[in-house]
Amino acid sequence: MSNPSPIIVQRDTRAWQLQVWVSFGIAVFLCGVGLAWLPGEQLEQAFMVMGYVFCLSAAFVLAKFVRDNESAARRGGGDTPLWKLVVWGGFAVAMGLTGWGLLGMEINVTYKAFLGVSWLYLITTAFTLAKMLRDRHEADLLEARLQGRRETAAQHSATSGNHVN
Repeated sequence: MSNPSPIIVQRDTRAWQLQVWVSFGIAVFLCGVGLAWLPGEQLEQAFMVMGYVFCLSAAFVLAKFVRDNESAARRGGGDTPLWKLVVWGGFAVAMGLTGWGLLGMEINVTYKAFLGVSWLYLITTAFTLAKMLRDRHEADLLEARLQGRRETAAQHSATSGNHVN
């Protein structure tokens, strides 16, 4: 009987992980700079900060939801339709209200463009970061399972070898 092919645990390279973290950090920095010097009323400034935080949180929740549902679907499960509506609706509301607030602000169009691009950059890097962290977690779990199987097999063969004598 031939040995089964070895299971290879795929991991992101350190260079990719660094790129993802640096990219996310740049996005947070750019948004922070844009929001820190945002002209206008304090209420508008507070609205935009809350909108960016809401969008960032909703992006992480949506990324987890989609990944969890994809995994659950393979096992014949998944979240309820109401939770799906809450997650997707929350993301849509966060993005919509923040975009509406940004478009409605009476500020220089160049400044508005900077805030819009940095906001979209933040959201895309949040999805990439969430995926990278989840991939790392799943790779760690797979390696732990494989290590446990190896240890069990080693114990079993050691026990079987002792009974042969």
